Amino acid sequence: MKLEIKDLNVKVAEKEILNKFSLTINPSEIHAIMGPNGTGKSTLSRVIMGDENYTVTSGDILVDGKSILSLATDERAKLGIFLCYQSPVSIEGISNSEFIRTAINSNNDKPVGLYEFIKNIEANINDLHMDQSMIHRSLNSGFSGGERKKNEILQMKMLKPKFIIFDELDSGLDVDSLKIVCENINDYLKEYPDTSVLLITHYTRILEFIKPGFVHMMKDGMIIQSGDYSLAKKIEKYGYNETFDLGDVNEVE
Repeated sequence: MKLEIKDLNVKVAEKEILNKFSLTINPSEIHAIMGPNGTGKSTLSRVIMGDENYTVTSGDILVDGKSILSLATDERAKLGIFLCYQSPVSIEGISNSEFIRTAINSNNDKPVGLYEFIKNIEANINDLHMDQSMIHRSLNSGFSGGERKKNEILQMKMLKPKFIIFDELDSGLDVDSLKIVCENINDYLKEYPDTSVLLITHYTRILEFIKPGFVHMMKDGMIIQSGDYSLAKKIEKYGYNETFDLGDVNEVE
């Protein structure tokens, strides 16, 4: 899936958050966006998914050349867009398996068979080192921060999206859980190599597990510099207060 964001301006309660934001992500590409708090990174992820709390005042978002601004969130999900939330919500009364199976069926013309569904979800839960009892528990209810993030990756693996947004995936994950989650993501990307990825983070730790081909530094609602992984290393050392010469990576390794 190719996603293009063109000169996007976005407001929340009359406050401008994104300012002429532009970015193109082609199939098979992994892009990382880094930036300080309040610069609009999470806003970007929610606008791509169609969150009605955000108002697009100008610009466009295109998937494979077609605008998606008029599409509701569920319609964007049917196209294959998936957002792994920074703070996944819990829903009492709806089991994890019910939620995931309903989401799969809403995205497909033919309902998934029960046997096939159970076999796949049990295998993916094992891959993520989750307890099998989580299939039957209410969605994220009583889950730790790490369990909620693993549950997001479980949903990703079951839904098989074409464009994935990870909003601060490493938040709430210990080192072992981060390694398990990233191994599952990398395995997914090997199985579905045309998948596009937008990875939003503050830190380079996760980028050591999921290697981006493109890194963007964001500030004041716009991208102020783009580069390869060397840009992430510069940001880690010097912060967000300047742009960098990316000619020499060794000085920051």
